[in-house]
Amino acid sequence: MKHVSAAILFVVALLLYATNLTAQSQSRDQILKDIQTKRAELQTLEKQFLEVAEEDRIAYSELLRQPGTGLIRLLPREIYDAEVYKTNPKTITMRGGGAYYSFTRLTHEYGFGSDISLDSGYLSVGFAGLDFGMLLKLGDVPLEDVSLDSAAARFVSSYSPPASESEVRNEQRRFGMGTMVDDLTYKTRLPVEVNTSFLLRSITYERTDILVAFRVVRRDTDGSVILAWKLLKKYATPQVARNN
Repeated sequence: MKHVSAAILFVVALLLYATNLTAQSQSRDQILKDIQTKRAELQTLEKQFLEVAEEDRIAYSELLRQPGTGLIRLLPREIYDAEVYKTNPKTITMRGGGAYYSFTRLTHEYGFGSDISLDSGYLSVGFAGLDFGMLLKLGDVPLEDVSLDSAAARFVSSYSPPASESEVRNEQRRFGMGTMVDDLTYKTRLPVEVNTSFLLRSITYERTDILVAFRVVRRDTDGSVILAWKLLKKYATPQVARNN
């Protein structure tokens, strides 16, 4: 009888153990579903956080009706990029912290051929590997007055990217320090100035090469900036011969 009782207790214990495992498994599955749901909700909230104000859309409604144009917000990287500023409680989960933007892929997420960034009050171009570019300050010029025919666009629009790695490195240094052509200074990094228009040439090897005109519409209370932009030209995909 004792043997039967022991066997019954053993079976009951096994059943309880199996039940606990099932319950635990179901609980972990549900937790994973909750994580995925909350991640999707967070991504939606971050996209809403990056949206520009309706007043900005109204002010630039005529521009936005044209193809190859847009109105974007760039967040200051020193505040919102979690990968770099881990201790800042204001950071967001989007890679790059909403500080980057691709004018061809129309995404803020870093790593998809980003063309521009905002960091510590400066706008920059060229962020990884052999990618580089140049910025030119035009001043308080209406965006609609900027075109490929503009005198200021002559050099930046006709520039031919180098095809060897050593030449690319030279150009990165050249524009990083700043270079003057026809009394105009081209740099990879310029300070933000509200009510100011710029030209940007962004060269991402084996991906894209574009020329964009943009204007800093305003700076928001958190340091983010609103840019109105239009694509002036898309060039052939740049290629480079790597050094052996």
